[in-house]
Amino acid sequence: MADISDDDLLAELGAAPEAKKQSTRTPREERIIAGFEDILRFREEHGRVPQHGEERDIFERLYAMRLDRLRAQEDCRTLLREFDRYGLLPTPPAAGNDEEMDDDALLAELGVEPIGDVDLTELTHVKPRTEVRAAEEVADRTPCVDFETFKPLFARVRDDLDKATRETRRFGEDADVKQGEFFILGGQMALVAALGDEFKTDYGRPDRRLRVVFDNGTESDLLLRSFQRALYKDDAGRRITDPNAGPLFGGAADDEDLASGTIYVLRSKSDHPDVAAHRDLIHKVGVTGGTVEARIAQAALDSTYLLADVEVVATYKLFNINRTRLENVLHRVLSPARLDLTIQDRFGNPVKPKEWYLVPLHVIDEVVAKVKDGTIRSYEYDPSAAMLRRFS
Repeated sequence: MADISDDDLLAELGAAPEAKKQSTRTPREERIIAGFEDILRFREEHGRVPQHGEERDIFERLYAMRLDRLRAQEDCRTLLREFDRYGLLPTPPAAGNDEEMDDDALLAELGVEPIGDVDLTELTHVKPRTEVRAAEEVADRTPCVDFETFKPLFARVRDDLDKATRETRRFGEDADVKQGEFFILGGQMALVAALGDEFKTDYGRPDRRLRVVFDNGTESDLLLRSFQRALYKDDAGRRITDPNAGPLFGGAADDEDLASGTIYVLRSKSDHPDVAAHRDLIHKVGVTGGTVEARIAQAALDSTYLLADVEVVATYKLFNINRTRLENVLHRVLSPARLDLTIQDRFGNPVKPKEWYLVPLHVIDEVVAKVKDGTIRSYEYDPSAAMLRRFS
């Protein structure tokens, strides 16, 4: 049987072969259609037309500008009418130059410098939006007109750092940001000078505008979340600790210091066998806003004091400090050495007194010194070695 060609088979079936349709569109028209199809795909994926704005993705901004140009040119609207299934083009032409702009020109309009012959879908010459935004958050600063007001504050903080009454900590251990706090961002010291009113973002999250003053004489009105994000992403971002504004301990205070109370260290005169055997090591550590004498006046009748008289072995005067928070810190540091002792109160009920510790007096002195230099939160007492140890 003789071979039959495809054309002969089609003729036998009564079907004439169609001549291949030749494209009559110019390369420019093909490029315009391809660009419009990108816009249509964006409309399908996001349910809206691409929009302008610095907060938008680079491609969305590119598509928005391209759509403006297509709407402004009558020949483009005519060419694309059969593809415009969402009715994007009937919008009145935007004012401006009707001259066609290629992708490089569009990128230039967006402030992006094209490099060589690169596919627009490959962001080889465009920084990720998160990186661009982070840079904008840090770099968008203006001169601080009243910097002379803040200059002495920065000088004082530097002096505190030199004297080790302040320290820097990696941001993230505590991500909270309050007015009056100092940070290090981008290698510069930053002061949160003011907090604006809180508002809700589009995602329902609380945020607020900050006034952040930098030690180089500039300032920025960053959003709180932007400031936190910039600190967290900066490998050198640091929080500068607060030394509690004034001398913590000492016999004399400055005129402007407010007395807050006293740390007291007591030794019990109880004849309980366990207490008597370790009397020189067992100490009660507390904080009071009044006099120590008034605090211990009824010690022999109070199970808190082991139902016995006590002697005061050390006191440390406090200035400008939160007594409750300090007492909590002291008890946390000494908790591994807390005395495990049960006694009976005046009514015969079992009681486990707190705030008594098996710890030498010289260690308590060291604890107070760590409170004074602001490093106490990094330490804990090690009973096996009878010394303070820094957290790893």
